[in-house]
Parts: sequence; structure tokens; C-alpha cells
Amino acid sequence: MSLLTLTDISLAYGHQPLLQNVNFSIDRGERVCLVGRNGTGKSTLFRVISGMAAADTGEVWHRDTLRISYLLQDIPPETEETVYQVVASGLGTPGRLLAEYHQAVNSLPEENDSTDLKRLNELQQQIDVENGWNIDHKVEAVLSRLSLPPDQPLATCSGGIRRRVMLARALVSDPDLLLLDEPTNHMDIASIHWLEEFLLAFTGALMFISHDRTLVRNLSTRIIELDRGILTSFPGNYEKFLEKKDELLAAEEKANARFDRKLAEEEAWIRKGIKARRTRNEGRVRKLEQMRREKQQRMERSGAVNLSVNDDMASGKLVADLRHVSFSYGDHCIVRDFSTRLMRGDRVGIIGPNGSGKSTLLKLLLGEIKPDSGEVIHGTRLQIAYFDQQRARLQPGKTVRENISEGSDYVTVRGRSRHVIGYMKDFLFPPERIDSPVKSLSGGERNRLLLARIFTQPANMLVLDEPTNDLDVETMELLEDLLMDFDGTLLLVSHDRTFLDNVVTSTIAFEGGGCVREYVGGYEDWLRQRPVDTHKKARQDNPGPGTEKNPASRGKTKLSYHEQRELVDLPDRIEELEQEQTALEKQISDSEFYKQDKAAITETLSELERIRRDLEQAYERWEELE
Repeated sequence: MSLLTLTDISLAYGHQPLLQNVNFSIDRGERVCLVGRNGTGKSTLFRVISGMAAADTGEVWHRDTLRISYLLQDIPPETEETVYQVVASGLGTPGRLLAEYHQAVNSLPEENDSTDLKRLNELQQQIDVENGWNIDHKVEAVLSRLSLPPDQPLATCSGGIRRRVMLARALVSDPDLLLLDEPTNHMDIASIHWLEEFLLAFTGALMFISHDRTLVRNLSTRIIELDRGILTSFPGNYEKFLEKKDELLAAEEKANARFDRKLAEEEAWIRKGIKARRTRNEGRVRKLEQMRREKQQRMERSGAVNLSVNDDMASGKLVADLRHVSFSYGDHCIVRDFSTRLMRGDRVGIIGPNGSGKSTLLKLLLGEIKPDSGEVIHGTRLQIAYFDQQRARLQPGKTVRENISEGSDYVTVRGRSRHVIGYMKDFLFPPERIDSPVKSLSGGERNRLLLARIFTQPANMLVLDEPTNDLDVETMELLEDLLMDFDGTLLLVSHDRTFLDNVVTSTIAFEGGGCVREYVGGYEDWLRQRPVDTHKKARQDNPGPGTEKNPASRGKTKLSYHEQRELVDLPDRIEELEQEQTALEKQISDSEFYKQDKAAITETLSELERIRRDLEQAYERWEELE
């Protein structure tokens, strides 16, 4: 039986229909990928499914007990809340109480404060009523599985960690249906690998939006596409979806061509001389008028981005020569004794975990920073266009026009003048958006704007730092074609594995501890060539979430003698911990507990926290060994 069913769902914003008579259902265990161009309404459909938005017409049915969790596309804003507080908030009232209790315990003043102790006592009683201590195990378990620091403020976490925190928040309620909107945004390749493995083991139903073609290939059991308000289901893998989609587009093109020919014939007939008009068939006239309305109302498929690089003159044959370069930030070594030579026409991919130093290497290559040792020799006649992942080269307070042409009506592209409106149409910006402020644009629109801007600059070297974030698949494929035809030199930082494989001719990989190596080919070629021990070291230096948390994933099928003994002893250990936990909880719930001195209270609360962690680890270990 289906977990959730949509029947004839329609929703429009103004005159723009995003959903038109959408019908859809999902079963437990399905992993459904929702694809479509940017702005087609994919996130809106998720909001309807989650109950965050109401449809204009139609019905959303699901069981009353169905638990739905939704990971939004945007990174959460900076907040002083800790990771524990954010994750616990996914459990509603009990989670809020636990988060407040957790914070109160960690911030008890040095001197006894009757107000603080009274509040702790109140929280203790409220948590007891909500059966919150059992829920606390869920929070601790998901934090452990995703290797998240519970007491770290979210504001100090990187973008990738924040995504993991929000994923933990979505998972803590043990959802029946998990909705993920662009889950790999701001994640490095190691984290994306972990996410794939984690979601493959997820037993509930999964719906996800992603432009990461490798993730879609590896994860989806069915693909649904939202195109011009119509939702179409494609059972099978990504390759079958592409084949079927090509067939449907070809059939649609032929049908439109037949319709247009028929319309042209009818228009020619109605415009015949007076004699023909006297004898014309009124039914045929009415049919022609209906055809005109259909033609006017036909929602044409969105145009494709028209990309071209304003390559001016060729650079010298040598672009950059790095000789035994080393660089560190304080005691943290980024690059150790790295040498490479970049020649005109090379297309080089740079990969590595978040924070490993990829952007730093770009700055070394471009001469923006000096190495601690070694030397960097630059070539001649370099004209560089730089796409930075923070989009810092865009001015949010200015309009699209001002960012492209400094307010002028014309830009110069490939040696000829073009009107800014016509040029921005190539990047799917309608005329009415030309004078919109950049701060009002979506992530995908800002990426297209930055691409449009750098492509107006004469360049024989492109430096692209995470250019594919927020781009839909079709735009990424067009960008791939452009880069393949580009005669200059390319430096590309990306976590998109398919994009790397399709574009680059060599790969520079950060492999941990300042070790940087260069390999021939793209990402898959690096996987085949990398030293196994180096990969293990890189994982140790920068473990992904859940690394080594699940020994069963290593393929072990037979327990050793010590593991067999451990499995036998674990039930007694768990029972002992549970008895200690019950005794402490009873002690804390006593009205006299908070009348003790501060040191005794803190020691008891800390002991309870330790027992809870030990108990959770014991349960996990028991489950692993079994």
C-alpha cells in the first residue's frame, strides 16, 4: 500500500502554473529522484507533500501516523544554537525540552543559583512526562552516526557540516518518508560517498532532488520529471530515463510540427479571396480559432543556455610551473613539496575534502599568495576569468544589468557588441529580470549571472571554483560542451564526479597531511590509480561521517573469538548500565536533588550523560555484532 498519494494536484503563482493535475504515489523502500529545470517547481512540490504549502486544487492523502522529514535546499542561517539543539528540534516539544535541558546543564554558573536549579528541576519533570529520556537516545545516536560535535555552535560550522546537521535533524524522528532537496550541496566527495551508502541502507521511502548525475545513477529506483507543470514517472535507472525522455521529446517535436503545419494551412485558407470567404465552413472557422488559442497557450519548453567564451588571444605555451612548493597556515600543512607544470590547453580538475586547501592551491597557481618554500613561475600573456564559489565578484546591491555591463545597454562578446537584454536571454534571464537586484536572485540564477559576467571578459584561462552548485543538469551539460571546445587553459574545482570525468584531462588530488598528487584523467581514473594506503590515510586524516562506525560495512561475515565473547557479555553490560541510569534518573527526579551544592549536582548530571552515551554505544555494538 502507498505511503502517500497525490491526486490531481494543481498550484499556480500568479499566472505561472507550477503544478498541473499532478498524480503521484510512493511506496515504502522506494528511492525516487525528482528532476527538472531550475524554477520548474520541484521544491514547491516537496512543500506540498510535506504540508508546508497548500495546493490550489487536488488532494494529498497519507496515513495519519506517517512521519515526513524534509531537508531544505538552503543552508541554515547562522545561529548561536548548538548542534545538539538544532538536531533535537526535529523531535518537536520533547526535543525542545531536551535541547533546553542540555544547554542549561552545560551553562550552570559556578555559584549555586536557585533560579537555574529550579528551571533544571522543571525541565526534568517535563521531560519525564514526555518520556523524553528515551528520545534523548535517538538524538545521541544520530549525532554519533553522522560524527557531529553536539556542543559546537552551528554558526561556527562549515557549510558541509551544517548540511549534515540538518540531515541529522531530518533523520532523528525516524521518518517513514524522507524528502531531500539538493542534499549534496556544499558536500565534498567523501561526504557524498558516505551519503550514498547511508541512503542505500535507509529502509523508509526516499524522495530527493539532485543535479548530481552520479548520485542519481547510484541511488534512484525511479525518476520523476516535472516539466512545464506536468509530472511524468520513469521507472528504472537514469540511463533508461534519458532514453525514454529523448523519445518523448522527439515525439513532442513531431506533434508540434504537425500542429503548426495544420495551423498554417488553416490560416492560408481563411485568408483566401472574397469568394472563398462566402463559402467558408463556419465549423472550420471555429476549429481554426481553437487552434490559435492552443498555439498561444502552448507552454514551450524553456530555452537552453547559450554559452560562449570570449577567448581573445592565446597565452604562452607555459601557463604555470610549480617547483617543490610547500605552504602552511600556522602548524597546518596545506601543500608539501608539490611540483607540476601547467601548459596551454590543459584542463585540470582539483579534488579533495572540504577545507583541504583546494582554493589555496588556486591562489598559489595564480600568484595571489606566495609559497613558504619552492617557487611558482608564471607564463606570459595570461588573461584569467575567475569563477569563485562564494560569488564574491557579484555585487548583491546592484542590478543584473549593473553587474554585467555597469549600467550600459551593451556588452562586448567575442569582439562584437550585443544588447545586454539579448545577451542575458542566452542565460535564461527574461527582460523583466534585467533590472532586478542580485540579492533577489536564486542560487541557480546567481551562478548563471556569474557565468555570464566572466564570459564577457577576454580570457585564455578559466578558473572555476565549484561552478556547478545550483545548476540544473541541462545547463551543466551545456557548460561541459563549452569547456570541451575552449582552446585555453582550465582549472576546475568540483565535487561533481560526472562533470569532472566529462571535462578534465588530469586531476590534482589532496590526499591528506599536505600530500598532493597529480593523475592522468578524471575522477574515475583517479579512483583506479590512487594508492590504496594513501586513500586509507586520507580517510583517517579527514574521516567522513560514520567512518568505521559500522564494521559490518567492511564485509566481515564471521566473528573472531574475542568478538564472540564480547557479544555474549554485552547483554549483561547493557542491563548493568540501564540499572545505573534508572537509579540516577530517580535520584535527579527527587525534589531534594537541586538543593545540593553545585559540584554534586554537576557531577551527578555528568555521570548520567556518560551512562547514556555508554548505553547507546553498547546498543550499537550489540547490533553490529549480531
